[in-house]
Amino acid sequence: MTTPLSELKVGMQFQATVKAIELYGAFVDIGIGSDALLHISQFGKPVKNVEDTVKVGEKLTVYIIKVDVETKRIAVSLVKPASVTWEQIIEGVHFSGEVVRVESYGAFVDIGAERPGMVHISELADGFVRNASDVVKVGDTVNARVLKVNRKKKQIDLSLKAQEEARPQIVEDPEEEPAMTAFALAFQKANAKGASSAKNAAKHAQRAKRQQDREDREDIFERTLKNHRG
Repeated sequence: MTTPLSELKVGMQFQATVKAIELYGAFVDIGIGSDALLHISQFGKPVKNVEDTVKVGEKLTVYIIKVDVETKRIAVSLVKPASVTWEQIIEGVHFSGEVVRVESYGAFVDIGAERPGMVHISELADGFVRNASDVVKVGDTVNARVLKVNRKKKQIDLSLKAQEEARPQIVEDPEEEPAMTAFALAFQKANAKGASSAKNAAKHAQRAKRQQDREDREDIFERTLKNHRG
């Protein structure tokens, strides 16, 4: 049964037959009534001459990478597209992946993205790890957490450590102060009133003293002028 063009999805796999070869790629028949373009950049390796790589009539396994229903244009690739997009790779998200390479400094895990993520040796386990091969080996399936992602450089840092759960902060209620008796409350108000009265009296005394000082200075100044005139 032929798959309608409108039902084609990115990542779908087809068995294709090469129909025509051009300088920029090859047109292949994927069995849906419309030919698809296998661009020279989608061969999975550097290609100088397309005709040196594929031949008319050759059978290929291709994957859908783009579909335009209106123009009926289909683009395919010999490389299987990533099942996990860069937009899906977010710090803190967990992915199940396969260890594809182990080095002295860590391991590389395929999580279905365009490139494997790296687990540094310090992120392989909660305790000290002397050799990465002591913890993982090629072919192991692991649950990895994204620590950091650099989409521009296409780098993914992963961790196999157990994520620590945030501990709830306990806020203790302040101790209630004992209720004041009516007598204590009245005494407190009286003290406050007395303190306020004393403060006001001190202010009045200071103002009176400043006024007296000004008057004394003016008197001295006036007498000095008189003596100078005389």
